[in-house]
Amino acid sequence: MDKILIIDDNSVIVSALEILLSLHDLQPLCAITPQAGLQLLRENRDISLVIQDMNFTADTTSGEEGRELFFAIREINPDLPIILLTAWTQLEMAVELVRAGAADYLGKPWDDNKLVSTINNLLELGELQKRQRASQQQAINARRELQDMFNLCDIIYRSDKMQQLLEMATQVAKSDVPVLITGPNGAGKEKVAEIVQANSQLRNGPFVKINVGALPEDLMEAELFGAEPGAYTGAGNKPREGRFEAADGGTLFLDEIGELSASGQVKLLRVLQTGEFQRLGSSQTRKAKVRVISATNSDLPQAIANGSFRQDLFYRLNVIELRLPPLCERPEDIAPLAINFLQENSSSKKLSPQAVTALTRYQWPGNVRELQNVMQRASVLCRGDTIDEALLALPEQAPMDRAEIHFEPSRELLQQILASCNGIIAQAARELGMSRQALYRRLEKHGIPY
Repeated sequence: MDKILIIDDNSVIVSALEILLSLHDLQPLCAITPQAGLQLLRENRDISLVIQDMNFTADTTSGEEGRELFFAIREINPDLPIILLTAWTQLEMAVELVRAGAADYLGKPWDDNKLVSTINNLLELGELQKRQRASQQQAINARRELQDMFNLCDIIYRSDKMQQLLEMATQVAKSDVPVLITGPNGAGKEKVAEIVQANSQLRNGPFVKINVGALPEDLMEAELFGAEPGAYTGAGNKPREGRFEAADGGTLFLDEIGELSASGQVKLLRVLQTGEFQRLGSSQTRKAKVRVISATNSDLPQAIANGSFRQDLFYRLNVIELRLPPLCERPEDIAPLAINFLQENSSSKKLSPQAVTALTRYQWPGNVRELQNVMQRASVLCRGDTIDEALLALPEQAPMDRAEIHFEPSRELLQQILASCNGIIAQAARELGMSRQALYRRLEKHGIPY
């Protein structure tokens, strides 16, 4: 049975509430003074809801005693739902406390059905919030465990989607099978490749990166496999070591693999099958043991269907696929990334609450790279300490649905938002898109005074 704490100096009201709650399978705990009520609250940490009066001294109608009691309860348990029982003379005070986080207020005499309905709704909401807190804490613990076990190369993230991706990346890192990282431009595919390499058995070997899409057709073979002196115009008088040779005993990262030419695909497939290659202009067969990680923003199955990419090469490269979601699919990561980019450029500058909201609602077609550029530009142009929404100069576009935005703010973001709102909890909660109770909970979790 859910425990309901009743704090009222009127014994008749206390008895009536006791009977009403008991008839609805709720366990009442009663106190006739604020001090006794607070003591019961400290002794019974499983109390689910409080019903409190607004006045406890004879001939007092200001509601100040109720206000003092409300904030004392908040200090003990910021998330506890509180229903205020008030006479009409304390209505203004009750409205003020609702704005400060009270769940509801009911006038005396109250409607039994309405009171019971309100209590049941708040208990259901409290249970839902409890499950959400447990889920959030589980996610936090999972991130910490992953960070403790593996080298995540200082990647910044908060979303469950990135957690799942990194769990898979660190798992496949242990083997030497080829990995294909897919995702849009600017989303961070190279960072994921670094994490795979950093946690592999080849982490102490070379890590060679090359954008194959940027290679001219006539230089592609020399870049990948090397060239002998005079093998092509401008080759020089010294042998040229190719990227496969340079990566021997380590990892080769082939970015934009979908842009590789047809002849390049044939030669790459042979190396992946045999580990053997020849320098341009040489008949000597060389060997290299290389773990290949490739990345693309192209739809390779579609490229196979239209004949621009070899199916057999695709299967060689795509033993394990890591799909990196675009930034708009993981809005929880936007604010932490933005703050990190700010700190890289100027640790003294901070984001206004309106700027945080604008960043979170923007869809980021250029992904993390675009976010980094926006923060760099804003940091340079900002003349004061705070970057506002106008300074971000984000292009106009259809905003994301606010209901789809669920991010876990960092300690730094909470401190920035609270400071910019001059410590006003209600305003800070609105800017973060959460309830006051949710904000209180996060402030308490991070040990931030309010």
